[in-house]
Amino acid sequence: MANKRGFEIAFVGLKPGIHEFNYEVDDKFFAEKGVTDFTNCHATVKLSLDKKSGFMLLKFEIGGAAKVTCDRCGNPMPMDIWDEFNMLVKLVENPEEMNEQEEDPDVFYISRTESHINVTNWIYEFVLLSFPIQKTCSDEQFGGPLCNKEVLEKLKLMEARQQESESNPIWKGLEQFRTKKKTKKGEK
Repeated sequence: MANKRGFEIAFVGLKPGIHEFNYEVDDKFFAEKGVTDFTNCHATVKLSLDKKSGFMLLKFEIGGAAKVTCDRCGNPMPMDIWDEFNMLVKLVENPEEMNEQEEDPDVFYISRTESHINVTNWIYEFVLLSFPIQKTCSDEQFGGPLCNKEVLEKLKLMEARQQESESNPIWKGLEQFRTKKKTKKGEK
């Protein structure tokens, strides 16, 4: 990363208590990290670092917007993102061993001799996790100007065919054999 130092926090010089850091990330930040399924991302990250003796509590507040591909119709659509994540960073003698053994993904270990902590990977991961798994417009926006009308018509047609095949009277007669078979198994 070109601006790697911008995501490093020199915590050794900080007094105990809460300290706030703000970051802005965009498409360039994500392009350097790998392929994403969104564009025009403008995310802000507010990081509250609560320094204690021997550990730090980090709270990431993610906000922003990006353009994603709708899972329903395939058209690009704007999406707002917002989420919060917490990390516990502990200072220990053997961080590699402790990180291998730790099962909680929200706990991370660093060496007592460290003076800086790099939050780049956490910001990348937390922004990605701020997007919903299913990316579709809201019910109020469904069928609006951003939707692909042709795809929506084909989906309606497919849904009608599915309902038609489920209500086909040919298959209703087979249901009685299914229920009889179940009762015969229960009698034995």
